[in-house]
Amino acid sequence: MRTFVALPLPDAIRDQVEQLQDGLRAGRAVAWDNLHLTLAFLDDQPVDRLEALHEALERLRPAPLELRLAGLEVYGAKKPSAVVLRAEGGAALTGLQANVMQAARMAGMDLPRRRFRPHVTIARFNAGSRGTEDAARIGAFLQARGDWATAPFEVDAYCLYASHLMRDGPWYEELGRYELASSHVA
Repeated sequence: MRTFVALPLPDAIRDQVEQLQDGLRAGRAVAWDNLHLTLAFLDDQPVDRLEALHEALERLRPAPLELRLAGLEVYGAKKPSAVVLRAEGGAALTGLQANVMQAARMAGMDLPRRRFRPHVTIARFNAGSRGTEDAARIGAFLQARGDWATAPFEVDAYCLYASHLMRDGPWYEELGRYELASSHVA
């Protein structure tokens, strides 16, 4: 099963990102329901490893997490593959990501070691849609909206998802939800 662990975005933030996406007019916008910040891409994993990871993630006690999406970037130097929003979350975010990766490896998953670059993908580009016209649209979009940012917002959970590839784009199924500690005092 193709899986990943990610932070889902609050609805109000998804609404803001969707309004931003409307101005791009190039590539394929990531669907509102699919906007997230990936902590670990797990690729295809057998059910027994996913169950072990689920148990490990249930035992984690992550600190409260505040995010801010700030600034646009294009991934893929010569041939753009995605437009992303950079994410800022400080030590709490990098600590959570490191703990998730450690839990996955302890569950028997052989994952590549990559530098964590927190981001939310807002649009993807297929090989056939990277022409001069798209490049001009991307450039104009970055020039006009490159400094776009959200106010800081609290994230209350992270999730284990299955990714089902469909003809009209992926569908993400939530397999497990893990609460973060709240920074609000009751």
